[in-house]
Amino acid sequence: MKCLLKCSAAGSFVAVMIFIAGMESCGTSSAKEEATDKKTEVVEPAALETFNLQNGQLNSSLQVPGELVSYQQVDLYAKVNSFIKRLLVDVGSEVRTGQLLAVMEAPEINSQLAAAESKLKSQEAVYIASKATYDRLLETSKTPGTVSPNDLEIALAKQKSDEAQLEAEKAAYREIADTKNYLEIRAPFNGVISARNVSAGAYVGPSGKGSDLPIFTLQEQKKLRLVISVPEAYASYLNGKSSVRFTVKGLPNQFFKANVSRLAGALDTKLRSQRTEMDVINNDKKLLPGMIAEVDVPLNGNANTFIVPKTAVVNSTVKPFVIKVINNKAQWVKVQMGRTAEGKQEIFGDLSLHDVLIKNANEEIRDGQDVKTVLKN
Repeated sequence: MKCLLKCSAAGSFVAVMIFIAGMESCGTSSAKEEATDKKTEVVEPAALETFNLQNGQLNSSLQVPGELVSYQQVDLYAKVNSFIKRLLVDVGSEVRTGQLLAVMEAPEINSQLAAAESKLKSQEAVYIASKATYDRLLETSKTPGTVSPNDLEIALAKQKSDEAQLEAEKAAYREIADTKNYLEIRAPFNGVISARNVSAGAYVGPSGKGSDLPIFTLQEQKKLRLVISVPEAYASYLNGKSSVRFTVKGLPNQFFKANVSRLAGALDTKLRSQRTEMDVINNDKKLLPGMIAEVDVPLNGNANTFIVPKTAVVNSTVKPFVIKVINNKAQWVKVQMGRTAEGKQEIFGDLSLHDVLIKNANEEIRDGQDVKTVLKN
């Protein structure tokens, strides 16, 4: 009896364990089937946003440093070796064209001028005598047989020789007189004396022969030149009608305007930039030559260029490109990039008006790949 009870209890336990194992097996199989079903689900890719390519005009500006220089500037040296006798102006003096600035003295020039004047008067007397002789012979020769033709020709030749000598003496006298005029230095244009390097009594002369430094430096300050160097990439955007705005550190709260006056028409071989000059009227002399300016140069683009969002251009390691969609297939198109402003990009390449481009392009969209798109302009 005890044996039967034990066997019955053991059999029930085994049955319960088999039932539990069967339930766990069913649960595991069901979970695996659900996971497999999830894996077999196909995720549809999101449609890519596209737009139609349009022409546009991108207006931006370029910030470049510039320098204000005098419209005219000259270093004034002595023409002849001499000594400073009087200085009539000093640093800061405002002068007019032709105004006397300095007087020099060179005693040897006065002696040379006196000698030349004496020779000139002597030759004048010789010429007058030879001319009178020829005139008398010419008048006498009107009576046949009184004067031989040979004597008349000799007198005429002597008169012409003396006349030529007279002209030579006049030229020699003018040369020394002109040299004496160089003992006075006058202003070649209206301006301000910005430097004085000598004092009265100083020995001066031509540059390198008597003076290493000029006597005066004269600058025109009521009209200045604003000089900038425009990089090669932006040189084509400027012309003779362009205008700029600039500031200087000395007057931080003031803005000045100037129009482009001169373009070099060639690039500097070192900087690869074009020298550009603007004339600046400075009647109140607030601006000073030598000031550094921060110049805002407007770059007005061509209205026939293609303008796209910056996100449409992929900057690859080889060359930038955009992705054009043709018959639901992606096509990479290499482009050249122009200017950038306000999230827009100027591009140039093998593109046509109204081409469909992907707005948010990236390298994961492969060339020739099938794509699903939605057009938004």
